[in-house]
Amino acid sequence: MNPVGNATDSKPRLVLTGITKRYPSVVANDDISLSVRPGEIHAVLGENGAGKSTLMKIIYGITKPDAGTILWNGQYETITTPSQARRLGIGMVFQHFSLFETLTVWENIALALDERVSSAKLAAQITEVSEKYGLPIDPYRLVHSMSVGERQRVEIVRCLLQEPKLLIMDEPTSVLTPQAVLVLFETLRRLASEGCSILYISHKLDEIRALCDSATVLRGGRVSGTAIPKNETNESLARLMIGGELAVCSLMPRQPEEVRLELDHLSLPTADPFGTTLKEISLTVRSGEILGIAGVSGNGQKELMAALSGERLSTGPMIKLLGQPVGDLNPAKRRELGLTFVPEERLGRGAVPPMSLAYNALLTGSRKGMVQNGMIYPTVMRSFAKKVIERFKVKCGDEQSAASSLSGGNLQKYIVGRETMLEPKMMIVGQPTWGVDVGAAQLIRQALIDLRDQGVALLVISEELDELFIISDRLMVLAEGRLSPSVRPAETSIGQIGTWMSGKFNEPAGRGAAGADPLQEVA
Repeated sequence: MNPVGNATDSKPRLVLTGITKRYPSVVANDDISLSVRPGEIHAVLGENGAGKSTLMKIIYGITKPDAGTILWNGQYETITTPSQARRLGIGMVFQHFSLFETLTVWENIALALDERVSSAKLAAQITEVSEKYGLPIDPYRLVHSMSVGERQRVEIVRCLLQEPKLLIMDEPTSVLTPQAVLVLFETLRRLASEGCSILYISHKLDEIRALCDSATVLRGGRVSGTAIPKNETNESLARLMIGGELAVCSLMPRQPEEVRLELDHLSLPTADPFGTTLKEISLTVRSGEILGIAGVSGNGQKELMAALSGERLSTGPMIKLLGQPVGDLNPAKRRELGLTFVPEERLGRGAVPPMSLAYNALLTGSRKGMVQNGMIYPTVMRSFAKKVIERFKVKCGDEQSAASSLSGGNLQKYIVGRETMLEPKMMIVGQPTWGVDVGAAQLIRQALIDLRDQGVALLVISEELDELFIISDRLMVLAEGRLSPSVRPAETSIGQIGTWMSGKFNEPAGRGAAGADPLQEVA
């Protein structure tokens, strides 16, 4: 990367004044002003639906504001397209991926470049940049074969190739290990030292305090305050975001009961040439406990979730649900036995984007009286959806709102709430709080704990290690298709689990030097 400015320059690189954006049912941005200087890492904080993503899309030229001005390097600009934003030197890493699944990595990145580059040269650049910043990706790999975490790497590398003067990052560490977060932070600090301005959106308050120089907090589409994160606590930042005290999750000791899910040496070759083969996976989950599984995306999580949900069938007694072999049962049959399932992909798998929240409830909740004798009962369907919206504080128009109209965090609350209220006996959850604000994350985590306290068995796959330590009775790590021994959170550390995530299961669990807090190391 070439230097892009003077980090000590007193002249702001970006100044927003009075930015307003209205939609028929909501004012997404209401008179927002902020400024970012060269070399500054500026956090934008707020609950899901607070207007953060809309504001970033305005800066990047995707969305046109109804009012307000943008001053870029001292000049007023009307940014109408992403290509214009890129020409100015603005890059953006999106929370929701904008990749074509049938194309390769290099083809996707080529589409975002404003000049033609030969495939061989671009592939070499992708390899060089991705390895330099600790996010290795194969430029010739098809995107549809990649996990969520690997797709995130493509987004980050695509943006870094453009050598931006302002880099917008929307939840960039959602699917990274603690060690990869360290590498990314080093990268961002180096970019900032060269004069690159960074707008950083994250719900991880530890990250904000460790990385960012300043913060603008949004609430309900308006600026509710500003802060210097290093001078704040997680609690004080949360109060600025939600306007009140942050709830605390409570996991009380409980004796688990009968086994509800058992995997006995589950080995499944992947049908995907770029996938991960599951190798001798053995585990049990009992009634009244949460088993947390950590790991970096692309190490078999997708394959394990498919095997457990019934999307990928197997033979023999390798998978037992409530004591019954279910390897050859499809998802519907497993749901009839009491399984519910929250996939990591919200749109497309967790919910059908153009369908209403009510009809999305029908997709998995037909047995809750929504369908009787082959007839759909809309009143029951809508009533169920309303209860989910109310209990899980989903911000939306009403139960008739399309799933695609919700922010990512609010849709996640709805999907988790839907599956929770189906009264499962066994629940499998993938990335329960990915991209969810701190208040909503605590709500979701407590809902999972409440299920556990009611005797439900839960298996939670997450890359949020802090989360797994909060909600899990036992922890395991999935790496390269293999599963580590289980360990209780009190007997290990985030640093040690991070080491296991690299496949080094021979490293004993403990709270020694390996247990240091990665974010404290980079603070």
